[in-house]
Amino acid sequence: MPEALWLIVPAAGQGRRMGGDRPKQYLSLAGRPVLVHTLERLHRAYPRASLRLCLAPDDPWFDPAWVPFERWQRIAGGSERADSVLNALEELANRAAADDWVLVHDVARPCVHPDDLQRLLEVLAEEPVGGLLAMPVADTMKRADARGRVTATESREGLWHALTPQAFRYGLLRDALHGARERGVRVTDEASAIEALGLAPRLVPARRDNLKITHPEDLSLAARIFAVQAEEGKVPGAETIP
Repeated sequence: MPEALWLIVPAAGQGRRMGGDRPKQYLSLAGRPVLVHTLERLHRAYPRASLRLCLAPDDPWFDPAWVPFERWQRIAGGSERADSVLNALEELANRAAADDWVLVHDVARPCVHPDDLQRLLEVLAEEPVGGLLAMPVADTMKRADARGRVTATESREGLWHALTPQAFRYGLLRDALHGARERGVRVTDEASAIEALGLAPRLVPARRDNLKITHPEDLSLAARIFAVQAEEGKVPGAETIP
């Protein structure tokens, strides 16, 4: 692990598509909130990293006891993911060096595998741009019109699903997100902000079980993934999951 590693976890979203009584990061998965599982996965892989956890200012659900990191800080989240990440980067302005690694991970991806977390930094060790975990598209891709009708079948050649973590140097990522905001460019992840600078982040192949919890049925899928990972015996602590 690099000497200086910063983790940013945006967790200010409301997760309205889940239809629950609380944001999805606080829904129960295997008896504990999704956020707890996510932070524990990151901590197992990067125990010496410093965490910036982006939460809504009026969040009534969060418990600081859930954070396993020794060095961490709560950051006010913004209305969009990019706003939350930029708030965290601004807080690091007098702490992080320009070439420090910053990893941004979705709070709703509690199944990320430790092997992938380790491989990401290994692959990117000498990478000048940075990169992200990703997996090639396997399904046939359809383009739809406003009525929900198929207008074309798109080639999946060269198409990848973007996952997280996404890892970039502090100075580059901060400049990219600032530049996108100033130019009015909408970015949906950190890689798209880097792309807007004309750079090409590296795709690091990852396991397909790095599920993002978005819909109600995803909770049961995540529980099944935990069970399979526990059977593989490669995820410390997974054996406690019923």
